[in-house]
Amino acid sequence: MHQHKHERKTFWVVLLTAITMAVEIFYGLSTKSMALLADGIHMGSHVLAIGLSWMAYIFVRKASKSKKFTGNSDKILSLSGYSSGLILLLFAIVIMIEALERIYNPQEIVYKEAILVAIIGLVVNVASAFLLHHDHEHSDHNIRAAYLHVIADALTSLSAILGLTAAMLWDIPFIDTIAAIISSLVIIKWSVGLLKDSGASLLDMEKGEHHDHHHH
Repeated sequence: MHQHKHERKTFWVVLLTAITMAVEIFYGLSTKSMALLADGIHMGSHVLAIGLSWMAYIFVRKASKSKKFTGNSDKILSLSGYSSGLILLLFAIVIMIEALERIYNPQEIVYKEAILVAIIGLVVNVASAFLLHHDHEHSDHNIRAAYLHVIADALTSLSAILGLTAAMLWDIPFIDTIAAIISSLVIIKWSVGLLKDSGASLLDMEKGEHHDHHHH
């Protein structure tokens, strides 16, 4: 069953992301680093979302064993994917707002430290992406949502690294802001795609599949 495999994978990613979050918040507070704190809090939104995906797999596993549950357990995965997509959308909008605020009141950025934080985030997320990578035919909305969260976070870390490096080298602070806005637009596009697909499956809107075999 690939669902059990997905469950294991999502568990490890939740653990990895949660540890990174805790470390970042701890050091963020102890070194008064805004960059670390902010990244730790962002990580938190992914811990929530991927944690949700992990719980969904546990729920499906329990539901498939239970005689009482007569519903379609794939729906659980779509529901979790949908909820996760909403969190991702919020995440992107928050980044967008933060970036726009920075245009109006530019903050002093401690570049070297911020770049280091972004690199840590990138490494963790790339590792998680490898863990969560799945065959297309075994894909479900749940693993896709977890994967998108990790990729989205990797994208924001990457854009931060590029933006901050450019800002530091050429002393153009707004490059970082533009990078953030671009990556949040990409993430909005992904999350909307995920919401459409998982929403369609929740409403049984699959193309030509409404006479599927789950009903009897």
